[in-house]
Amino acid sequence: MKVIILCAGYATRLYPLTENRPKPLLSIAGCPIIEYILNALKPIETVDEIITVTNHKFAGHFETWAKTVHYPWPVAVIDDRTTSNENRLGAIGDLNYVIHQKGFQNEDLMVIAGDNLFDFDLLRFYRAAEARRPHASIAVFDVKELQLARQYGLVKLGKDQKVAEFEEKPAQPTTTLASCGLYWLPRETSVLLDRYLKDGHNADQPGHYMRWLAQKDALYGVSLQGRWYDIGDLNSYQKADALFRDRHSI
Repeated sequence: MKVIILCAGYATRLYPLTENRPKPLLSIAGCPIIEYILNALKPIETVDEIITVTNHKFAGHFETWAKTVHYPWPVAVIDDRTTSNENRLGAIGDLNYVIHQKGFQNEDLMVIAGDNLFDFDLLRFYRAAEARRPHASIAVFDVKELQLARQYGLVKLGKDQKVAEFEEKPAQPTTTLASCGLYWLPRETSVLLDRYLKDGHNADQPGHYMRWLAQKDALYGVSLQGRWYDIGDLNSYQKADALFRDRHSI
């Protein structure tokens, strides 16, 4: 299985921290955010390659970082050649770019947002998702509070954990179950991604593609327990850093 970590955003809400440094390489309790993700992947024996896709502005940062880390699998960096928010490919555009650059059309993929900070059991997520093959799966997390839920893409699940409905940052949430930037796309869904993009659908936020998958094929949710931090601004970054320093590590 290949893992694609999406790191091509510009994180302008975190300026000046991210003006000259990519968000996934920001340090939380002395460790870059992306390394928490990589450490969580270690128990999954089927992982054989990690691809970090980033933009041209930050490609050099990731290439320098990748030379310093040592994991059970190679960690590659792909530059999507974009230079600003205005010409970015978007998350789904970047996913498609990597698939075609690397020839991953017949590979199982785990796709993770590179600014995700969590202590989820990724092996549990993978096993639950694999059991739903040939359909895709997403990780969901209960943020508990309706007011907080307004900030996220929300998911309603049926009794069989099949995704029944998506709500993208609704003003009046009817659920607190949030999609948390973690997806499993078996090789059987590759043709569906091609169809989605060829039909001219939104290539930016992954939630648009997940909603389409739920309607056109089937999509399952895996509810995860633990901690999940959405680092969207300076205040949330400082809060997460303080919490992790207090608890030493995830």
